[in-house]
Amino acid sequence: MTRDATVFAARMTDGISCLDALSARQWAALRHELWTRRVRATMNIVCMSHLRWNFVFQRPQHLLSRAGREGHVYYVEEPIVDAGPSHLTVTDREAGVRVVVPVLDAVLSRHQQQQFQTTALAALLRDEGIDDYVLWYYTPMALPLTTSLTPQAVVFDCMDELSAFAGAPPGLRKLEDALFAEADVVFTGGPSLYESKRSRHLNVHLFPSSVDIKHFGQARAGQSTEPGDQASVGHPRIGYFGVIDERMDYDLIAGVAAARPDWELILVGPTTKVDPASLPCAANLHYLGPKAYAALPAYIAGWDVAMLPFARNEATRFISPTKTPEYLAAGKPVVSTSIRDVVRPYGQQGLARIADTVDEFVAAVGAALDEPAAERLQAADAFLTHTSWDGTWTRMRQLIEAAIASRHARYGTRAAEAS
Repeated sequence: MTRDATVFAARMTDGISCLDALSARQWAALRHELWTRRVRATMNIVCMSHLRWNFVFQRPQHLLSRAGREGHVYYVEEPIVDAGPSHLTVTDREAGVRVVVPVLDAVLSRHQQQQFQTTALAALLRDEGIDDYVLWYYTPMALPLTTSLTPQAVVFDCMDELSAFAGAPPGLRKLEDALFAEADVVFTGGPSLYESKRSRHLNVHLFPSSVDIKHFGQARAGQSTEPGDQASVGHPRIGYFGVIDERMDYDLIAGVAAARPDWELILVGPTTKVDPASLPCAANLHYLGPKAYAALPAYIAGWDVAMLPFARNEATRFISPTKTPEYLAAGKPVVSTSIRDVVRPYGQQGLARIADTVDEFVAAVGAALDEPAAERLQAADAFLTHTSWDGTWTRMRQLIEAAIASRHARYGTRAAEAS
């Protein structure tokens, strides 16, 4: 407890009344101390995201499901436009997480849609009795929807360079500038993104992709029964899981499949932003579709090599694939194109082979198939020793608590000075 708060508490013990003993500065100190203790006891989060909770289990789900164990989490998705009255759907997910989806009447204008979302979100929090909360953004496009909210602190978890993705809204860059000005603390999802953003805010922190080692470690034990849609596929298997979109190098995938028809290439995940009919086809190319996060170890267990066949373009310039440490935890050798956040640190430390052309990729996969596993597993385990989503969330929470305390101290000081 701070000195002013301690002095006041001692005077209260002596029977001196609060009104007589309390100076403006002591009151501010005591209020700050009580506020800090309350924040440490529980932290509620309202998250504004462009990603559907049920789409792919990735960074937001890992972090916010852990936050939900310690407080209430409202995960607000982008709206769905439909016929009928506008409303919010609220669905309970992992412990403590509630997914909020605005359903908007198709007849509403854009301004009316925005107005409804702003009003409805504030009303939801009021009705749920959520007065103290952190406002957490994954997309700057949600900034106009939160103008009526009064959070304890504002967090921007910048996990991608959204302006470089296909179909990025034209106003995104301007709103990102506004979000940087509003945020109390900024997290970035990889070293490249950190280098790009660190000059734009005074409180930017790097939190690269982490991993649930226990979950993906199940793949090392193998599976007594393989998933049905993979069981009939021969070996060797070179696998990928993740979103299949404009970031993939489809010429590379087609070229590898053609160069080595005796290899089976397996791609697990949802297809988006590309026409499925445009995907390369071959007898040894297998698209198995989206799978639940819980099922991924069973699929990876049956692979011989894990791949990251990303294109090198603006959409992949700042990505830091979460699947890289997940592949390592699963015990698989990794072959990737030269994505910066894979080259550093995984390629530099010998944890992934880097190849961009068809010939290079074929050679790298061949070398991975021939290498002894013991040394590779030992190196992967040493790298992953201090990596976990639990640890990442703990460090993030500490920074958020500091941001809340800093904001509250500023307001408390101003109030004391005004008195």
